[in-house]
Amino acid sequence: MAQAADPDRAPHAKADVSTAMRLEAFGFRIVAGFARLLPLDVASALSGSIWRAIAPWLRRDKRAMKQIAMALPEIPAQERRQIINRMWRNLGRNFGEAFHLDRINADPARISLKASSATLDRLRTLDKLVVVSLHSGNWEVASLAFAQATSIPVTGIYQRLKNPIVDADVVAMRQRFYPLGLFPKGKDALVKMIRTVKNGAAAALLADLRDYRGVNVSFFGHPAPSSTIPAIISLSQDAPILIGRVIRKAGVYFDCEFELMHFEPTGDRDKDVVALTAQIQAQFEHWIREYPDQWMWAHRRWG
Repeated sequence: MAQAADPDRAPHAKADVSTAMRLEAFGFRIVAGFARLLPLDVASALSGSIWRAIAPWLRRDKRAMKQIAMALPEIPAQERRQIINRMWRNLGRNFGEAFHLDRINADPARISLKASSATLDRLRTLDKLVVVSLHSGNWEVASLAFAQATSIPVTGIYQRLKNPIVDADVVAMRQRFYPLGLFPKGKDALVKMIRTVKNGAAAALLADLRDYRGVNVSFFGHPAPSSTIPAIISLSQDAPILIGRVIRKAGVYFDCEFELMHFEPTGDRDKDVVALTAQIQAQFEHWIREYPDQWMWAHRRWG
């Protein structure tokens, strides 16, 4: 897979495209074409098996094992190894499914929306919203489930890839599920998201990764630099936060859980941002503990 780039990079330019990038993009398109030829369930299972076989030999496996040992020391080492192995299979399935999001979306049996009737009724009355999720299950499915729950138009933030050709291909696969567009992470992303919500829409983002521009809050008992973007948008625009997760069931079937967060601002904006950010991360931790093999342990979270 292409690696994530520095979020402060300038937009891609033709001069940035090297021969190596063109070859990488060519390989990506071959994989994409092959995956599209396969039935959805076959593409998912095959990709999952390949990742499960190869990933434990890669450098990121050591990081994943180190981080899960730090976060869940009460779990025996052998069980942690099994959790990470299942995590790699899940991530591999996600990769294979990325080329079939339209097919997942077209099959109502694939996604089961789990939200209380009170939450669904409230969503129908809202005209602005912040949607927050984490890298669990197949997180791309969250946007599909959100469209089932509400008619609020949504925009999202994504991490631009180093390879501009691959980046454009990946955005093209995803952007149809974000009617108001996808913004790459960067200095102006927050401003764009605030403007979007202010005009009456939903801003969706994954907020479980390391963010040095954010604040340190507790995550599995350790200080972790965490994104304050959801809290800033919510508090500045008086927009409720809908927090959600995707749980992979058997094969390519998912439960998508959503709930509206309750938070009472104190009037001290700086303290409220920290407190709301901590509340979001605490919910993420609770969910990860339930399904540790479905969270992306391989991404550097604390250091």
